[in-house]
Amino acid sequence: MTIELITQYFTRYGWIAIFVIVLLEYLNLPGFPAGVIMPLAGIFAAKGNIHFIPALLITVAAGLTGSLILYYLGYKGGELFLQKYLEKFPKQRPFIEEKLEWVRRRGSAGIFVSKLIPMIRTLISIPAGASKMNLASYTVSSTLGILVWNLVFVGAGYLCGDAVFQYLG
Repeated sequence: MTIELITQYFTRYGWIAIFVIVLLEYLNLPGFPAGVIMPLAGIFAAKGNIHFIPALLITVAAGLTGSLILYYLGYKGGELFLQKYLEKFPKQRPFIEEKLEWVRRRGSAGIFVSKLIPMIRTLISIPAGASKMNLASYTVSSTLGILVWNLVFVGAGYLCGDAVFQYLG
């Protein structure tokens, strides 16, 4: 997915496009890099198509939705889901096993910190669900981590939005 295409979706479909594209990014689908998507949401807000706070809240809601979907898959599918996932991505086995143990030891604080680390922030939801972490604790710590992560990236896009428009225009 190209920047131009994402921008077209944002312009055409507004907050719905922001939600869907950020949701797909939080589901860890290839082609949806946060380093591009989140700042574009901020640029979209700077352009005046949507206010900053609603843009940020939409990205947080989408991020939490994606995280809860992966948590649920880990919770319900547990070992079976992880087994199928690791068959498809065998190189991630040490990472996943390490994160399962890490979630068990660190709990909510570990989830919060994980949401601030690229790649780990999306994948940590599966081990959290598989380890049967308390849903309320998971939701609160995920929401806070997602809020901080998205604030940095959406905020950077918002603050740099005018400069980007001047450069491109």
